[in-house]
Amino acid sequence: MKVHEVDARAIFSSCGMPVPPSRLVLNAEDARGAAAEIGCPVVVKAQVLVGGRGKAGGVKLASTPEEAVLRAKAILGMDIKGIKVEKVLVARAVDIASEFYVGMVIDRRSRKPLMMVSPAGGIDIEEVARATPEKIIKTVIDPIFGILPFQMRRMTSALSGDKAIAAKIGSILSSLYKAFLGVDASLAEINPLVVTPAGEVWAIDAKINIDDSGLYRQKQIAELRDESAEDPGEVKARAAGLSFVKLDGSIGCIVNGAGLAMATMDMIKHFGGEPANFLDIGGSSSPEKVLTAMRIILRDKNVKSILINIFGGITRCDDVAAGLMEAKKQLEVDVPLVVRLTGTNEERAREMLAGTKLISAATMEEGVKRAISAAAAR
Repeated sequence: MKVHEVDARAIFSSCGMPVPPSRLVLNAEDARGAAAEIGCPVVVKAQVLVGGRGKAGGVKLASTPEEAVLRAKAILGMDIKGIKVEKVLVARAVDIASEFYVGMVIDRRSRKPLMMVSPAGGIDIEEVARATPEKIIKTVIDPIFGILPFQMRRMTSALSGDKAIAAKIGSILSSLYKAFLGVDASLAEINPLVVTPAGEVWAIDAKINIDDSGLYRQKQIAELRDESAEDPGEVKARAAGLSFVKLDGSIGCIVNGAGLAMATMDMIKHFGGEPANFLDIGGSSSPEKVLTAMRIILRDKNVKSILINIFGGITRCDDVAAGLMEAKKQLEVDVPLVVRLTGTNEERAREMLAGTKLISAATMEEGVKRAISAAAAR
């Protein structure tokens, strides 16, 4: 679950981080009062749950309250990566002498929290990793002991040679670690963390993603979910108990099990195709789940073919077949459907689908190749 910057700032502030004052506004005229209250100059920032706001023009500086109104008018209503901007954050701007990146994720290899710092702040960390990976200092943290003194010294000294500033950065890193664990985050980052000419250190940006598996014990955090800013397909999938992530390709995927879903997408890429989504219908899939999955995928106009790849264990192939038959009745399916069903009740499923226009495949590889060919032919 992603939270808006305004909420991430509040979480960081509650953990003791220095965060510039800010106010959330829903219409341009309110930006005037917010800027006057906070004190100019201010920065007006689109509140959307996607990256690239600055490049899209969703972050603008304002020197006066009147200018803040103009900036808010320009940003509100913008479309940023398919999301309409409906609210902006007005935050105090600070002078920047230097800027850094700091962030945390879970390191899957060690299965422990991983803190990353880089002197290349203000740049997408993915770009830093690609172009200058040596500028990223990674530290695996044992949750039993927390950040050890030598680890802290290594990270802070990589960002500043000034002992006073390094100490302030160290305090923020400690607070970031506290926030990361405290809200069951899967990602927490500040980009950039800045030092002013006067030697102040500020977290002027905030990003937090919450592990959905931890939301049952994060009731207040769960209430911050903004479904209006999420992909509608992901909202519907979550309500139906499906795991769905929209991608940019042309081949829709309906698969049971996360491992099989990842393998399917890898094979699509291997043979030159591009998956349009990750969609795991899970075990014990009812026909209704399959019908919902089809509805979600067919909303994507980029989809040129759909691959249904089922390895039936708990999931029954005949249940999936029933869902596909119902989808053909209820929905306008105008793209080729490639079906690979193997496992529990596969013979019954094949009987149910006999005589339909569905494209059958005996193996995953065959199904992937046929889905790619079907998409290329459209």
